[in-house]
Amino acid sequence: MDLKKFRATSARKRKPLTAFLLKLDKIVPEDMPKLVAKVDATVWKDVNCMECANCCKTMTPTFTKKDIKRISAHLDMQPKEFIDKWLMKEEDTGDMVNKTQPCQFLVNNMCSIYEVRPIDCAEFPHHNKKPFDLYNETFKNNLPHCPATLTLVDRLKKAVEKEYEW
Repeated sequence: MDLKKFRATSARKRKPLTAFLLKLDKIVPEDMPKLVAKVDATVWKDVNCMECANCCKTMTPTFTKKDIKRISAHLDMQPKEFIDKWLMKEEDTGDMVNKTQPCQFLVNNMCSIYEVRPIDCAEFPHHNKKPFDLYNETFKNNLPHCPATLTLVDRLKKAVEKEYEW
């Protein structure tokens, strides 16, 4: 994955794709779930997360109390020790997040705690959230970080503009 090329493409497409998502907040095609599933299946033929890992390099998940308990146990640590070593409380939200980027658990583009990773990571990039249009803000935020989301939204935009009165 050429992340430099992705960043340039994302910067170029971000405004029209964000406008599409904003419009999708107001006008949702009736068969949107079926369209999202169909288009999303094509995305994963072209995007390999392990060649990218840009989300782990440029974003931080939110760690729930359950995540902290599960991960710290896996690492044979006390939750407080885990928090003190790797996490901080985000001022504006109060969420527990990584102190540093890239993620401390990213090793050779792979998650070293994959089997116990935070739920936020397990659900990323959230393409299967339903109804899809309720997560447009999430997708807008992920456009500069995730090639899969950029590809999905770009392909959805093309499909919707071609197949529907828009």
